[in-house]
Order: sequence, then structure tokens, then C-alpha cells
Amino acid sequence: MDKLRIIGGNTLHGTVRIDGAKNAALPILAASILAESRSTIRNVPPLSDVYAMLAILESLGAVYTFDTDKKIVSIDTSGIKNNVAPYDMVRKMRASICLLGPLLARFGDTKVSMPGGCVIGQRPVDLHIKGLSCLNVSINIEHGYIVAQSACLKGGKVFLGGRFGSSVLATANVMLAAVKARGITRIECAACEPEIVDLAQCLNAMGAKISNAGSHTIIIEGVDRFNGVDYTIIPDRIEAGTYMIAGAVTRS
Repeated sequence: MDKLRIIGGNTLHGTVRIDGAKNAALPILAASILAESRSTIRNVPPLSDVYAMLAILESLGAVYTFDTDKKIVSIDTSGIKNNVAPYDMVRKMRASICLLGPLLARFGDTKVSMPGGCVIGQRPVDLHIKGLSCLNVSINIEHGYIVAQSACLKGGKVFLGGRFGSSVLATANVMLAAVKARGITRIECAACEPEIVDLAQCLNAMGAKISNAGSHTIIIEGVDRFNGVDYTIIPDRIEAGTYMIAGAVTRS
């Protein structure tokens, strides 16, 4: 087993560059599906979940390059024809559920495997299903897949309160569908983390009309078309905080 040997007692000095926030990168990469063109995403952290998301997007028909030194992803989603995210890929990453919203917005129907397959009892995706159902979406669970269909996405009032409070991924998923729904969507008990604000800013740069992100009530006016985007992901606050703590405890 690998182990780390740490010799402490020294003050720290120097400069570090903080990687992009994974929890912002994953839904922003999923948002590229909406554009049907090329997007450039900067400050993308080279993590296993990011590679898994890119692999799923590639399986759907996207073409991408990932410069891991510069941490830049260039992705063209114009060739996406497949609207099914299979279990053998989705099982590797819980956050892949956030593909449900943009695939539904683009195609009107989609099948996304439940992370972990078919689960009996309360599921971690229940808030996603509840939220999307408020947008005129019919959702069924079939053989471990979430099967979602909508003849026309329609804005509505969405309440995302759960047993453990707001959900970042469920909020992101509803946002990614609602941006293309007719009319106004009001998401109440929305997650207000910085990663949700970052997603909203990216979507607005693509042509969406989102306001109040960062509060517990997000307002979205649906639009018809989205442009490709050149966007830089926010730094990871947990990584930044870790370095701050290291500096504090060593009195640097």
C-alpha cells in the first residue's frame, strides 16, 4: 500500500495555481451538448471524473481534445446523434446524471442509466426526477434506465427541497433543461453554491437567460438556441481552502 511520509515543522512559501472546481466542470461540460457547436472550456481539472464525462460525451458523438498541461478542453458537440448514456459508462461517475437535462433539451427524449443501476427504495436521483417532471417531462424507470420524454419542455415552478437540503446536481440538471423550456421556470430551494453560479454564468454566456443564481430561488427564461462558448471554470474552493489551512497551521 502506498503511504506518504511527511516531515513537518517547516514554514511554507511559494505560489500554487488552484485547479478548476470539479463540481463546476462536470455540468459545464454537459452543457456543451446544448450548443451543437464547438466550445472551449478552460481550467478543467485533469481528474478521473472529468475523463469519464468526456468519454461519455465522445460515446454520444462529440469530438474533443484535452490539453492537460494548459487544462483546456475543446469540444465540438455538433455531431451528437446518440441520446442514450449507457450503464457501463455512467456507473463510473455519479455526476453523469447531469447529462439528463441537456440531452432532454436537445432531443426531447433520452435514456440515461441510473448511477449504480436499478435501485429499490429511495434513490439519489429522486430530486432530479421530481424537478424535471415539473417541466412537462414524462419520466419512467425501465431496467435501470431513466427514460425521459417531452413533446415540449414548459417552464414551471420547481421545488428542490430534499431530506438533506438542496442538491447541487439536481439544481444543475433542472437548469440545463429549463434553459430551453418555453416560458419562465422558477427553481425554489435551489442550491446556491459557487459551482451553480458558475454554471449559470456559463449558460448565460451561451445565450441563456438566468437570474438570481447564488440564491435559493433561481429564475430562468427559456430560449431556443445556444452558442458555443469560451469559458474559464472557477478555482476549486476546497483545494484553495486546504492550502490556506496548511499555511495557517505552519504559521507561514
